[in-house]
Amino acid sequence: MKRGAALPIALICVGSVWLLKSTALLPNTSTLLALLLFAAGVLLFALDGFNKSTLVTSPMLAYSGASVYAIDQLGLRATHFVALGMVLMGALLLAARSDRVPERSEPRRRLPPDED
Repeated sequence: MKRGAALPIALICVGSVWLLKSTALLPNTSTLLALLLFAAGVLLFALDGFNKSTLVTSPMLAYSGASVYAIDQLGLRATHFVALGMVLMGALLLAARSDRVPERSEPRRRLPPDED
């Protein structure tokens, strides 16, 4: 009987993170979170393109990452970033209502060609 690979993969991941953390090669958690949020915003925009959905979510993910980094590393107040984030999100939501911004397209399906 073949067992799943979840346990070995989990052990490898936890051991790798533990090793990197103990050797001080892994950045602290808040810096890692900030990098992941920023990268997610950029990657979402790159993969999905410019549309009504990415006009709001991509900048907000990148803003969230930058905010987490600034709050943790620079010691700035979180309330300022929350208030500015609300203004930014409102402006992006209004901009997304424009007719100039395209709707999100349906993902392309890879189906075999129809033989008629």
